[in-house]
Amino acid sequence: MIYYSDAFLDSLLLEDIHYGDLTTRALGIGAQSGEMHFSRKQAGYVSGLTLGQKLLEKLGLQTQLHANDGDHTEAGTLLLTATGRAEALHQGWKMVQNVIEWSSGVTQMTRCMVDTLRQYQPDAQLACTRKNIPGTKLLATAAVLAGKGIIHRQGCAETILLFANHRRFLAEPENWCAAIAALRREAPEKTIIAEADNPDEAYQALKGCPDVLQLDKFSPDDIRRLVKDAAVLAPGCTLSVAGGLNAETIGQYADTGVKLFVTSAPYYASPADIKVRLYPR
Repeated sequence: MIYYSDAFLDSLLLEDIHYGDLTTRALGIGAQSGEMHFSRKQAGYVSGLTLGQKLLEKLGLQTQLHANDGDHTEAGTLLLTATGRAEALHQGWKMVQNVIEWSSGVTQMTRCMVDTLRQYQPDAQLACTRKNIPGTKLLATAAVLAGKGIIHRQGCAETILLFANHRRFLAEPENWCAAIAALRREAPEKTIIAEADNPDEAYQALKGCPDVLQLDKFSPDDIRRLVKDAAVLAPGCTLSVAGGLNAETIGQYADTGVKLFVTSAPYYASPADIKVRLYPR
């Protein structure tokens, strides 16, 4: 379960409604009772509903969920309803619509990529990076998980990830064995991931036996060769593929033998089209 603090909920609402809804106030309709319906205009996966419900309840509205995060829904399916004062309904309308639309888009692409991978390998995993749009980490995490993806790293202190940008500061930048040994010694409880930018680097890295070797922008043919060689050179090392993976390209890598794929593409998916209707009661 993703925990949404009151401060986080308030920060989202305050982006849009700090001073109330001027149109509602000017029309004098705020005290009327009403209801609001959220539905998906096209069939697809949905998410952001749990967060949307919490945002509406923060405004004193009564809510009911008609679908769950991660569900596949048909066109026109009712997702979420809210009842209460018209002023609160109008205040919650646009922010909740935005949350559901963006989150559902992320979930839709995540699930599409996962399904493509699992046509070839039932136990393949799609891991989304921390390169989310700034300010959206909680939203992105929930949406990725709803799409059956996993999270690569939530932050730079979670696991060790040795990049070329780190190695250039070392006395021996190409001594992969020494670098990996130092990381394992200084952070014995952490998974050691090393990223290689080309096949030569990958073979050097394998000599140091990292827990995970991340192959950045490798061709499918190079990956297939490395899968075979890594089983001999570093049997305990997991290979992952990163760089350039999206809904259009993921199928090219799905049958390489690698089971872990790293991407940030879902964060930039097209939002879903969520229809919102308000009615007096």
